[in-house]
Amino acid sequence: MKIFGTNVFNDSVMRERLPKNIYKSIRSTIDNGLPLDPGVAEVVASAMKDWAIERGATHYTHWFQPLTGLTAEKHDSFISPTDDGRVIMEFSGKELVKGEPDASSFPNGGIRSTFEARGYTAWDCTSPAFLREEGSNVVLCIPTAFCAYTGEALDNKTPLLRSMEALSKQALRMLKLFGDEETSRVVSTVGPEQEYFLVDRAHYEKRMDLVLTGRTLFGAKPPKGQEMEDQYFGSINERVSAFMHDVNREAWKLGISAKTQHKEVAPGQYEIAPVFSLTNIATDHNQLIMDVFKKVANRHGLVCLLHEKPFAGVNGSGKHNNWALATSGGKNLLDPGKTPHENAQFLTFLCAVLKAVDEHAELLRASAANPGNDHRLGANEAPPAIISVFLGDQLSDILAQLQNGGVTHSIAESRMNIGVNTLPLLRKDSTDRNRTSPFAFTGNKFEFRMVPSSLSIAGPNIVLNSIVAEALCQMADRLEEAEDFQGELKKLLKEIALQHSRIVFDGNNYSEEWVAEAARRGLSNISSTVDAIPAWVTAKAVALFAKHGVLSPTELHSRYEILLEHYSKTINIEAQTMLYMSKRQIIPAGLKMLQSLASGISAVKAVSSVPVTVQEGLLIQVSDRMVNLDRSLKALEIKTKEAQVIGEVFERGVFYRDHVFTAMANLRMAADQLEELVDQEYWPLPSYAEMLFRL
Repeated sequence: MKIFGTNVFNDSVMRERLPKNIYKSIRSTIDNGLPLDPGVAEVVASAMKDWAIERGATHYTHWFQPLTGLTAEKHDSFISPTDDGRVIMEFSGKELVKGEPDASSFPNGGIRSTFEARGYTAWDCTSPAFLREEGSNVVLCIPTAFCAYTGEALDNKTPLLRSMEALSKQALRMLKLFGDEETSRVVSTVGPEQEYFLVDRAHYEKRMDLVLTGRTLFGAKPPKGQEMEDQYFGSINERVSAFMHDVNREAWKLGISAKTQHKEVAPGQYEIAPVFSLTNIATDHNQLIMDVFKKVANRHGLVCLLHEKPFAGVNGSGKHNNWALATSGGKNLLDPGKTPHENAQFLTFLCAVLKAVDEHAELLRASAANPGNDHRLGANEAPPAIISVFLGDQLSDILAQLQNGGVTHSIAESRMNIGVNTLPLLRKDSTDRNRTSPFAFTGNKFEFRMVPSSLSIAGPNIVLNSIVAEALCQMADRLEEAEDFQGELKKLLKEIALQHSRIVFDGNNYSEEWVAEAARRGLSNISSTVDAIPAWVTAKAVALFAKHGVLSPTELHSRYEILLEHYSKTINIEAQTMLYMSKRQIIPAGLKMLQSLASGISAVKAVSSVPVTVQEGLLIQVSDRMVNLDRSLKALEIKTKEAQVIGEVFERGVFYRDHVFTAMANLRMAADQLEELVDQEYWPLPSYAEMLFRL
């Protein structure tokens, strides 16, 4: 395909435009994780500038991922004035390697004060530069890390890159124990499936809640939702197909290998899935694809909603973070092969993952926590808040054999005859899939299904890389001291299988029985973001990240502060939006309805003795619901004011969750009940039926 990667300064472009020695040097850095040769930058900058200008670029930006969860950029032009009043196009190695944004204006958790503004961006050569086309404007975007003047990471990319190095280091130790001296690097790879909603822009612009918060804060239940189960994999209409076509073209030009697209379970909900890539690049691509969604949707008169729960009563959205391990030679370390019971190396890495997830379940849960996900987890549409691992029949059987001290066989694949001669025999996998599991083995990878749809996948993968690195480190420490490697490995795998089998569950994670069973097993059930966030700063987490050089104690505590502040601010904005809409839109609509009913009743009584019991009954109902709405509004006003004077960040978050959010739910219930009675002519907000089914 000719358009794929046309806007990317990728390997083929570098090979064509860079001198051989420069190309080999930068490839060595990218492929082997070696330090960047300072002499390379000037040559690369010149080639990158020429390539970008040839494709219409006039500006460049250091593109980075601050702790807002979004991306950031500041555009600088290539022009440089000359003495004769003209300009030339310049871009130096210094400008490529280093930028200087204002660090105090981004979330920093107290690392930077307002008067301590200096921060730095640093070129990440492992993620290729790319061109962003904004109408007629073309900008060269250079992926960068972002840190404070004092050196602390203020972004998602820096700790992600550190975690990848830590994982590679420990995985290489393990591979060498198995006699692998050729592998130079081990990388984690990710294929993030992204769910989203589309709504008509005209409806969106009439909903202040969607505009300000990304979700509907009011909305009565429509006559139809998703109960007919007719949305999933359904036919895609022409308008959405045109949107998807343009998304694919934009993604492919950016080198994003968008592969699969389909309708999801809820009306108006869709999914896109790319091919696997290195975790660092996959993270950049996922941030880009979310941005592409929004911009392309606007061209089609649509709006893309990435909130985890934009509509109550139907499924919300998430990401499925498909995570695997690969060697520099391209071998997938989580591929069991046809006879996994004979694949000791696979079983070792499998046990490392089980050990990691069990020992750090709270941290993994925290990595998938945000305010939107609180609406979604455990609601029979997404995994519960309990971390467990699905292995399936084949690997669960092998784990049971490991517990008994020896693995002798594997459940084999088979062929399935559907019963129609003209249909082919199908290869039947050795195990089923489990869509209710939060962390499921799916053939040659683990699918972490708990990740929120709007969240950067950096956080979950920082945790996954780090906890697996720690498990491999502990295992390698022991095996490196063993006189009998095979004998010690057998003992170690048996111990892990026995000690960590509690994390394995192949049943229905949605069931109440599992909640009770998980409690008996001692597994945590952390249902809210506020309760999940402290896992980042436990002594155990601080020691883990410090040991592997992923996050310092200062960086962890800053993230703790940022996450709690984000939670409280999010709930506060939602509460204030509800108050605004109630006072300016919903109450006036109710008053119009009351006035219309009262006028109608008076008009009928003035000219006739016809009974008006129906009108009077409706008048009373609307009036009662208006009183309830006003009462709920005042209660929410009181609670938001109380929350804002709480100083301690965790206590404030708890108050918003327990009191403000409860008052918001009461106000919503009152407004939704009123909507059921108010004439459509007076109701100012597009209904759920209009937004979900008129696209």
